[in-house]
Amino acid sequence: MANDEALKLFSLHAFEKDEPPDDYVELSKQVLQYAQGLPLALIVLGSTLKDQSIHQWKSVLNKYKQIPDINIQSVLRVSYDGLEDNEKDMFLDIACFFKGGPLDDVIKIFENCSFSPDYGIRRLVDKCLITVDEWNKSVWMHDLLQYMGREIVRLQSPKEPGERSRLWFHEDVRHVLEESTGTNKIEGIIVEMPKGEEMIILSPKAFEQMKRLRVFINRNASFSSGPNYLSNELRVLDWFEYPLQSFPPNFHGKKLIIFLMHSSFIGELSFIKCSIKYKDMTIMRFHDCNFLTKVPDLSSVPNLRDLDVQRCTSLVEVHDSIGSLENLFHLSFFRCSNLRIFPRSLKLRSLDELDLRDCSSLRSFPEILCEMKSLRRLHLERSAVEELPLSIGNLTGLQALFLSYCKNLMRLPFNIILPLEYLIELGISDCTNLLKKMGDDRQSNLAIESPTMEEEISSCEEQLQELVPPTNSSNGSSELQVLNGRNCFQSESNFFPKSSLFTMFNFSATLTFLNLSGSQIVSLPTSIKGFVALIELCLRDCKKLEEILELPPNIKVVFASGCQSLERFPELSRILEFNGSHNRSLFYLSLDGCDKMHEKIWNYKVPNALLWKGHYNAIVLPENEIPEWFQHHKEFLENQIAKRGDDDVQLIKGNEDWVVNIEGPHYLEDISGIVIYVVTFFNEADRRDVSFLWESQVIINGSNCVCRIDSEEHLILTGHNVTNNIAALDQYEVWIWYFDLESSEVKVSDNLRVQLRIPPDPSDPRWVQFWLRYYVSWGANVVYKHESRAHERRKMD
Repeated sequence: MANDEALKLFSLHAFEKDEPPDDYVELSKQVLQYAQGLPLALIVLGSTLKDQSIHQWKSVLNKYKQIPDINIQSVLRVSYDGLEDNEKDMFLDIACFFKGGPLDDVIKIFENCSFSPDYGIRRLVDKCLITVDEWNKSVWMHDLLQYMGREIVRLQSPKEPGERSRLWFHEDVRHVLEESTGTNKIEGIIVEMPKGEEMIILSPKAFEQMKRLRVFINRNASFSSGPNYLSNELRVLDWFEYPLQSFPPNFHGKKLIIFLMHSSFIGELSFIKCSIKYKDMTIMRFHDCNFLTKVPDLSSVPNLRDLDVQRCTSLVEVHDSIGSLENLFHLSFFRCSNLRIFPRSLKLRSLDELDLRDCSSLRSFPEILCEMKSLRRLHLERSAVEELPLSIGNLTGLQALFLSYCKNLMRLPFNIILPLEYLIELGISDCTNLLKKMGDDRQSNLAIESPTMEEEISSCEEQLQELVPPTNSSNGSSELQVLNGRNCFQSESNFFPKSSLFTMFNFSATLTFLNLSGSQIVSLPTSIKGFVALIELCLRDCKKLEEILELPPNIKVVFASGCQSLERFPELSRILEFNGSHNRSLFYLSLDGCDKMHEKIWNYKVPNALLWKGHYNAIVLPENEIPEWFQHHKEFLENQIAKRGDDDVQLIKGNEDWVVNIEGPHYLEDISGIVIYVVTFFNEADRRDVSFLWESQVIINGSNCVCRIDSEEHLILTGHNVTNNIAALDQYEVWIWYFDLESSEVKVSDNLRVQLRIPPDPSDPRWVQFWLRYYVSWGANVVYKHESRAHERRKMD
């Protein structure tokens, strides 16, 4: 139920009226939080608390936190009592251990325990005892139902926790593990200790009597010592900071499904033996296990789907068998900085993602011995890999290849990678050794056609025909959409059509994002116009870039900050002249630190340049003062500045001070339009996204007009000084609009009265950016038709 409805229902039963008395409002909110909108619970709770004092309410609510109210249990238990025994076990497991857990994992555990989950889960859902989140496929239940399930377990042995089937309350867990009071009845334990009480003085024999233990999860406790016995009935073993380097001699873990070790002292996995089939194990994760040196032979774990090893800094070797696990879906060795020995070949037909980021000692990438069409993402960033094999073409479903900061990378078989049918993203930023190859013309650009590579391709021609299946890109085109080549391209010939890369694989029709930042190009050539799909172009810190001759036809965003040599940008001139020939799709252009261009922008003295009769009707320029040719303007006083404070909003006062009078006489037939400007000041840290909406109202002789800045429709041109590559935090902007009076209903008389009005509606999220701005000055200027005609004649001349 919604909060208002829930409060009304509860109040009717607790106070016999629609709302609680003032003294009970906060306590009533606690009840609502406890009941979580469950109507039945609201009715029972309201009836229980009726006519009770505030002190009694607090006492009852404190008890609820530990033990659910018996009346609620009685009502809710009707559904539970109608379940079969295995359905009851599943319900209690979810209530004690698996609420919020992945549905697939929970089902796998229940299958292994012979609980028949395919039917049982449906029954629990139908009886409203659990829910399944369809978005992330997880299992949930109402808090009251969880409390009821745990109370059912508590009542199995109210005084002795060791006689219960499941343990979760930290005091009960500590008692059983420190006093060795556990029995054969215990099937599951989850350890979650309060902050400051994490240490458990483990009894050496604590687990010896727990022969039926199926689930052990330690979330945060530290143990004084390790166990000398673990049950081989375990399906889930998730032990944070496991204190020993090996497992007890009796333990073989044959029934394990989920095996997780986080920040543990485990050094070897000797319990995993080739003579035992671990047919049910699907998940193995080792995070921050800094004593783990080797991942052993896992050929006896044929159904493993997730092998996730992260930040295990002592890991040196991964057994070859890992490369042949047919059901492996996810494989990661992220930030295993000493990993040097990796499988020499991969035959992982089910693999979806391979993550070898930050494996800074791994120099060789394995051969791909079969078609691995399921692999979509390959991460090798900051690894020590020197080259990719020609068999990389067997990754026929690859969508994204990330190689940034691979300092040792010398060669890439672009002629095999780029034709991959589904490849849409390629990251090769800061590959410094690859950059050297690419910058050496004698290596035929990008090291694609170097003699050594040609010999390799020639000698392996027959092998490639067998290993690399044909793709739909055999016509020399590419489906690449994202290319991140920051600090990689030494000159325009490294990338644009004259290079072998572009000649062999034309991706101008598909590329939507291109990052050439930090490159040594001097000129962005006119061939960029051929990139018809390009939406975002990054040219940051291209220190030698002198000219941008053309832009792609559908470009929306251009980042050219830090291009300190840039001085020729014809497209920008066309934009400022508004002559109809400018690019209509561009809405964001960053020229921060482009000092030569900055001068040209603001020194553009043509008033008619502001006649924006095309797609745009507004522009934003990086300045803190107005152009000289604005004749009518006003400075804002400090108490008239609209700004957003910490707690409230100070609204603009004194609308008469927001008026500019332009004395005439004026005649409609002589006026083309009116230009309005506002100078604003804002803190760069307050705006992280170029997507925003800004709107105010202009009243000209009583007629309303709208000043609107929308990043999807209007050009935003930013530029502020850059010192030591750090952008200044504070920035002024001039916002300029043009109003075409010829097509408006504004009546022009001897005098023009122009008033700026900002709709003060801070509750509307669209105004958030507005309230972050400080207004410095504003003004207006009349543009006459003869100025427009004179400007056109000058252009013709």
